[in-house]
Amino acid sequence: MELIQKFLTRNPCYQKNLNPPAGDNRWEVFQKRGPLGLMLHSIGCPQPSAMVLINNWNREDYNVAAVHAFIDGRSGIVYQTLPWNFRGWHGGGSSNNTHVGVEMCEPDCIRYTSGSNFTCSNLDVARSVATRTYKSAVELFARLCVQFGLDPLGDGVIVSHAEGYRRGIATNHGDPEHLWRGLGLPYTMDGFRRDVYNKIHEKEDEEMATRYKTVKDMPQHYQNDIQKLVDLKIIRGRAPDNLDITEDMARCAIWFGRMTGVLETKEGG
Repeated sequence: MELIQKFLTRNPCYQKNLNPPAGDNRWEVFQKRGPLGLMLHSIGCPQPSAMVLINNWNREDYNVAAVHAFIDGRSGIVYQTLPWNFRGWHGGGSSNNTHVGVEMCEPDCIRYTSGSNFTCSNLDVARSVATRTYKSAVELFARLCVQFGLDPLGDGVIVSHAEGYRRGIATNHGDPEHLWRGLGLPYTMDGFRRDVYNKIHEKEDEEMATRYKTVKDMPQHYQNDIQKLVDLKIIRGRAPDNLDITEDMARCAIWFGRMTGVLETKEGG
């Protein structure tokens, strides 16, 4: 996932984060605390280009909305438009005080007829755009959950705009579920939350599964202890030049060494 910063510096919402109105502490609270959750949106108009929307929203007179990011429909690139710890205007209601808001762009081959209903002139193209933005949203939300210590499966942590309305924290919108449903895609918000959770742990699993050939290949904080275990022939590996050891195996070996007194027990360890 590629992330590019294009802050809406002219937007009144951005300016209010810099100079909050007197007596209104919502801006300062959000900035100091950071987000408590993440809200997923879909823009509700046939526009796949994030930059078109950014250029339109980055005006002194655009006091309608300001989100934290747009996901481009053609490339999947994430354009960050507010610092993550800025209070945005995206969900309406109290969600603006608690959640980061991210908009997914929509295909230009759909036409809205009424409310959340639309027609589509090229289903394959439309599905490609929606799938691309979905995948980028999963990666972005996984990154933000790690950054801010959020549980993607926690109650009310990751919600759509539609779910925010049903929870009484956002205005009456149907996105983004209306787009997925209208295009016949299998995506749901429950599935999205699971995908974010899996993405977080997929990265952890990849790191844990990395196999190291030599002590010098390992993270530095393991090297001294593992070298002692290698010197004592407690760790032998597949060959003298191939320990073939994972980080999880290294932790277990160090724990064993400390429990048996082979390694010095460290404070707090």
